[in-house]
Amino acid sequence: MQIARFTTGDDPHYAIVEGSELVVLTGDPLYTPLTPTGQRVPIETTRLLAPVIPRSKVVAFGRNYAEHAAELGNEVPELPLVFIKPNTTVVGPDDPIVLPSYSQDVHHEAELAVVISRICKDLPAERANEVILGYTAANDVTARDVQRTDKTWTRGKMFDTSCPLGPVLVTDLDVSDLRIQARVDGEIRQDGSTAQMIHSVPDLIAYASTLFTLLPGDVILTGTPAGVGPIREGQRVEVEIEGIGVLGNPVVRR
Repeated sequence: MQIARFTTGDDPHYAIVEGSELVVLTGDPLYTPLTPTGQRVPIETTRLLAPVIPRSKVVAFGRNYAEHAAELGNEVPELPLVFIKPNTTVVGPDDPIVLPSYSQDVHHEAELAVVISRICKDLPAERANEVILGYTAANDVTARDVQRTDKTWTRGKMFDTSCPLGPVLVTDLDVSDLRIQARVDGEIRQDGSTAQMIHSVPDLIAYASTLFTLLPGDVILTGTPAGVGPIREGQRVEVEIEGIGVLGNPVVRR
């Protein structure tokens, strides 16, 4: 099942995607049953939004693909490398990625994102599927130059618009071996598979839950395959994940 969050110019709504139409739901799937209102809306008449705005946080994992760690001259960490992105980083399909004024080397990072469905803490990996609402595509946009020079990743990873999500949330997907790509102006930059992850989705969720209480709507970013590279003003970057779709965003500087 695919769930979309959309607007036609008024308040956001949620819907189930059926072909070229959206079956509008009565409430937020995180907190209410999937109950249709009876209204159907053509997708082409709507604007798709980020399928979730985290109430709390985005929990992101770095260096979870060996070739990506190597391309930046890094070792694979023994434990998952975790950092937090605030919910103000989240934007949706076709929203602009605004390059931060303090960086001249901003990179795309195509990633599989996992949306958490309920409160959990110290969750065993074998129970991770119990707390997954669904999956979407993400771009962990990174100011690489300041990430290299700063002692923390705050400026490099946590600026506004640095976490596009979308286009939809898929609830029933085997994510063990999905093709994941990033394209810039149509040129393929990243082309990998989720099968290349060092730590699996269940293991990442379990590890995150030992550090923080995970809340409904929290998003887990699972790392990026090799091929990251610069994005510049005027370009368009796309992340495509098999079974989910294409997340595209223009790049601007203000």
